[in-house]
Amino acid sequence: MPFIEESDLLDLHKDIDKAQIINERLLDQIKYKNKDLRKIKLQRNVLLGFVGLFVIGTLAITSFTAGLSSKQSFENQGNLLVSIDSLDVIKARIDNLKSQNEELSLVKEFYLAKEFLNKEKIYSVQVKSFVENNVTLASEALTNTLFVKTNPFYAYSLGNFENLEEAQKFREQLVRMGFEDAFVASYQDGQRVKIEDPY
Repeated sequence: MPFIEESDLLDLHKDIDKAQIINERLLDQIKYKNKDLRKIKLQRNVLLGFVGLFVIGTLAITSFTAGLSSKQSFENQGNLLVSIDSLDVIKARIDNLKSQNEELSLVKEFYLAKEFLNKEKIYSVQVKSFVENNVTLASEALTNTLFVKTNPFYAYSLGNFENLEEAQKFREQLVRMGFEDAFVASYQDGQRVKIEDPY
């Protein structure tokens, strides 16, 4: 059985705790950004409605005043310039809302990708198995550890990888650290599917 220094194990636990805290913060940010996205969509729709009404009103005013005398026409051109300035401000606001919408879309894509990974096959490196479930090596809430019941054992795995090659590279690192019995297994919906080729 490989030997891990207690300080290395504590450092590993600290790193795992930090990753969990970061993950929780990201999930909170995703929820917050989703709320903001809904608000921004509503604001955008209301703003587009006002812009539409403004444009229609501006066109109606300009077409109405087109038949007036040249003096009145000159005064209306000044009003039209003010209206164009207002349109520039509204366009700038729309551009700002579009950039915020793009940022929120990226956050939403990250969240959806995380949900997708929970449903798809992932790869993890099993480092130990136990007969009893009284071992508290890590919390089940940690995102990059797996603690799965594989009758009659409880398997403890590290890392969640989208493809087999990444998991095999991680396994090689663990073997160099002394976990010579470590192997790569695939999981889906929280259950082990099969033990993969280590190379």
